[in-house]
Amino acid sequence: MAKYFGTDGIRGRFGDSLICPQFAYRLGCALGNYLTKIRFGKTSTVVIGRDTRASGVALSDALISGLNRHEVHVHDASVVPTPAIARSVIDQHADLGIAITASHNPSCDNGIKLFDHCAHKLDVAQESLIESLIDNEPEPPVNLPSAKFHPLDASGSYINYLRSLMDQDSLSDWRVVLDLANGATVKTTPAVFQCWGAELLLIGDKPDGLNINDGVGSECPAQLAEAVLKHKAHIGIAHDGDGDRLVVCDEGGTIVDGDIILALFGRYALNADTLKSGTLVSTIHSNLGLDHAVRDAGGQVDRVDVGDRNVANRMRELGANIGGESSGHIIFSDYATTGDGLLAAVKIIELMCTTGKALSELRKEITLFPQSATNLRVAEKRPLVELKYFQSVIKATEQDLGDEGRVLVRYSGTESKLRLLVEGKDDLQVAKAIKVIEIAASKELDVIHS
Repeated sequence: MAKYFGTDGIRGRFGDSLICPQFAYRLGCALGNYLTKIRFGKTSTVVIGRDTRASGVALSDALISGLNRHEVHVHDASVVPTPAIARSVIDQHADLGIAITASHNPSCDNGIKLFDHCAHKLDVAQESLIESLIDNEPEPPVNLPSAKFHPLDASGSYINYLRSLMDQDSLSDWRVVLDLANGATVKTTPAVFQCWGAELLLIGDKPDGLNINDGVGSECPAQLAEAVLKHKAHIGIAHDGDGDRLVVCDEGGTIVDGDIILALFGRYALNADTLKSGTLVSTIHSNLGLDHAVRDAGGQVDRVDVGDRNVANRMRELGANIGGESSGHIIFSDYATTGDGLLAAVKIIELMCTTGKALSELRKEITLFPQSATNLRVAEKRPLVELKYFQSVIKATEQDLGDEGRVLVRYSGTESKLRLLVEGKDDLQVAKAIKVIEIAASKELDVIHS
């Protein structure tokens, strides 16, 4: 079990033992040691960047100071979206990429994401080695050394690449609402859309170090929907704090479910014979309607555990080129190695332009299954295989649902919660099934009712 790393790097509240300058310095030293080992003593290069959180500067300086101890050559991209850091790793032939961000979390949190020399997120074995190196690091000095780095315009190269995906002024008759979450995309995404000539209305475009994701962004799309309706926009696009995912709103003010977006990408790629291996990769959380939509178009969905790293790994194994999570992490491996909210937005607009259809029309082509979910707070996470009665009820429910439904039961990775989800083709059947499963769980687990 990982000691420091979670499903997407290291994350926590700034000032706690893991997310503070002292730990960041030790991590920087450990990463320098790690690079020395895998590079056999050769000089290494690292690209580092961050989102707009006030705490990002202190963490960045501490990380760089630790890397400096091993004479690592550091390119500092300052405030930049996470996918731009991944792209810069390739452009700079770097050995490691570091994004200082807590994604969609509030400003009191921060985190650290790592990319290898191929701009892929580190695997569990790599993280385990780095954890052991961190533990071998001594306590840092009271006064950390000054950080030495070379400034890097990662935003510029990222903007230029995204601009190249559509013709200049190709959206000159479009009105677009952008919610930038007061995060890392405040300069990059508007710059790209301005090149295409779109009329822009901006939300969450005034970061102050403390307001990232504060009532704006992909987690809070109400303002986005309201602005799209008010200004009669063609589309609304919301990023999270570091820009690696998105939420979209159609011209009627409806937030489009992430699984509908994935299904549209999969179906139209299949129709164009551009979905490699005929497979779209998603996670266990995606709606069963996604599988049926892709299957009806002649393809298949391959599911993995939660986390865009797992999606990307499986895509490489299968040779697939489109995958993602319903939360808005969407990977187009022909263009990028990781989730990119702006790239996904480009692909949605490209689909609208190619088909001549509004997003409201496109979204109605996909039907999601009725779904019900609940979380039960438990006193103890007993192994699910030991809960014989609970397992028998789940099995009976799955048999009742047949091929037209499913049951998903798992513990939260970060909280003492049992997550229950049921999907089927009938709302009443789904509601009844999840109630039966919830009662069964309560018979064998100590459920805490608040």
